[in-house]
Amino acid sequence: MSLRSPEQRMAELRETIAHHDELYYRQAKPEITDQQYDELKRELADLEEENPLLAMMDSPTQKVGDDRSEGFQSYTHRERMMSLDNTYSGDEMREFLARMERELERTELTYFIEPKIDGLAVSVTYENGRMVRAVTRGNGIAGDDITANARTIRTLPSQLQADAGAPIPELIEIRGEIFLTNEEFQRINEEREEAGEALYANPRNLAAGTIKQLDPTVVAQRKLEIVLYGRGYTEPVAALPETQKRFFDWVRAWGLPTVANQWSAHSGDEVLAAISELDDLRHDLPYPTDGAVVKLDSVALQRTLGATSKAPRWAMAYKFEAERAETELKSISIQVGRTGVLTPVAELAPVQLAGTTVSRATLHNRDEIARKDIRVGDFVSVEKAGEIIPAVIAVNLDKRRPECVPYAFPEACPVCTAPTVQLEGEVAVRCPNLECPVQVRRRVQHFASRACLDIEGLGEAMVDQLAEKGWVKRLPDLYQLDRENLLTLGKNVGKSTDKLLAGIEASKTSELWRFIHGLGITHVGAAAAKDLARVFGGLRALADATMEDYIRDKETVISGIGSTMAEAITGYFAVEANRAVIDDLITLGVEPETPNSEGGGTKFAGQTFVLTGTLPTLTRNEAAEMIEAQGGKVSGSVSKKTSYLVAGAEAGSKLAKAEKLKVQVLDEAQLRSMLSGD
Repeated sequence: MSLRSPEQRMAELRETIAHHDELYYRQAKPEITDQQYDELKRELADLEEENPLLAMMDSPTQKVGDDRSEGFQSYTHRERMMSLDNTYSGDEMREFLARMERELERTELTYFIEPKIDGLAVSVTYENGRMVRAVTRGNGIAGDDITANARTIRTLPSQLQADAGAPIPELIEIRGEIFLTNEEFQRINEEREEAGEALYANPRNLAAGTIKQLDPTVVAQRKLEIVLYGRGYTEPVAALPETQKRFFDWVRAWGLPTVANQWSAHSGDEVLAAISELDDLRHDLPYPTDGAVVKLDSVALQRTLGATSKAPRWAMAYKFEAERAETELKSISIQVGRTGVLTPVAELAPVQLAGTTVSRATLHNRDEIARKDIRVGDFVSVEKAGEIIPAVIAVNLDKRRPECVPYAFPEACPVCTAPTVQLEGEVAVRCPNLECPVQVRRRVQHFASRACLDIEGLGEAMVDQLAEKGWVKRLPDLYQLDRENLLTLGKNVGKSTDKLLAGIEASKTSELWRFIHGLGITHVGAAAAKDLARVFGGLRALADATMEDYIRDKETVISGIGSTMAEAITGYFAVEANRAVIDDLITLGVEPETPNSEGGGTKFAGQTFVLTGTLPTLTRNEAAEMIEAQGGKVSGSVSKKTSYLVAGAEAGSKLAKAEKLKVQVLDEAQLRSMLSGD
């Protein structure tokens, strides 16, 4: 029996929930499952009901979690954006429906049921049919303005379609959810696994982290999706239909993406039957869903019921129990990635989970194993994180046997036996040996991949052979391969050998950004590689760059490259072996194509532009591409080095800073005039 008083327990719960709110809403890195979090809030709500004098106005049970973060301008919703009460119980769902019947004094009500998408809540504003803003829920009153990032979502139209049966209001806030499809989530994690990088836990966390990136080009690389389903502030108020189902039809008629499955119901039995049907379907849906949302269909009756301080009284989420299975942890294997990261993997006694047989699960990193005290021989709970990646959630201590001892993470690389290292500020443990066979294979595979140099004939099987023979230990070795050696790899390989050598030779003049991306520098993806290529113009100049070339007077010099990435780049070239790779590549005749070297314009060479606000006809990405095509540089922040600020509607703080620094401000028409040579 607990000796803590209700007051002590409530204080402890408030502190614990605040900690998990920070991890979930702001960092998108939760440590516990949704169900564990909901249990904490339910316990606090029960204690508040039993001890009303100890309840607090700012209790986590009375407010929406706040997802706002630094780097984004806050915008106030015209109409409060609420959360939803939820339940895991069919009986509680029936009681919710019965409560609405009692309060409305009606027994014949219609309910609308839809899948609950596991993503990031967003409100998109359209004025006269044109998209002008996208804002996260934030604290329900104000959220982060993520308009530039939302415009990269290919399924989100900038203009609503006209439809005679669905007139477009003068102004409307439409609520929805930003998410990643299961397929895209798997693609991203497969790339990270190939690189030996830590896997993302689930699609929701990755989607939330992606939409909060400060560089829209990074956001565009991950194919975010959106569905829209809720009504917010509208002018005129009477412009929308009077049922939830009919509103769905209008949203679809406007050309907006909505969830594919909806149900109508007229009783508790029909509501639970629809939820059960969705539960059967959800594993085959293309998007992650963790439950069903049940809404009163009549908008007029919704208004009658009203809302609490955080949630409407006419809607509730039914959340599915997380699917878990218990099995024995047979062993822990270690995978070594392209960058030398050692990733632990749980080897399990096969167990059925969510319709598939699971025999392996991610353990993330050394710290995660220690935090959960996971030991070989333990019986562990396995859950499909985001219904995709199996993960070890907890250990059944009641079944722990005396022979289960704490796991000792390898102090040497399991492949090459080099002593492992852990860089300051990182959780990853690495093999520092650049000639580690596994690293060599994966580094060369990455270099030759379609995303980088795209060398035809240099696939995984060929790379394995070259590494096994010892002919390729470093990237420059590719450009010194001997034809006679290659001919010994099999019969009738003359044509394929010549094709491979021709592909390698042709790669010498590939675009500079492809070489930079191919080097495999930590944190440097394709978008950052293009920025680096544009700024430095050559491999040698990039290798010689210092931190001052990236961060000056505490300000980012190159758009999209902050201090973390800058430290990774300069740290990479501080290693003599990495500099030697660049020297040898150049000696062997590698001459990358530099930006604008063929056909590009130079009208804006040496000039830096910043884009802000909503332009009349161009998206920011389109404007940026036009500027870069003429040799200009596009930055994300205004500084003394900014040549021009291109400002559209609702330009905000960047316009104020530009005026303060006396930076010349252009509108879209003036930018187009400059582009045309006027």
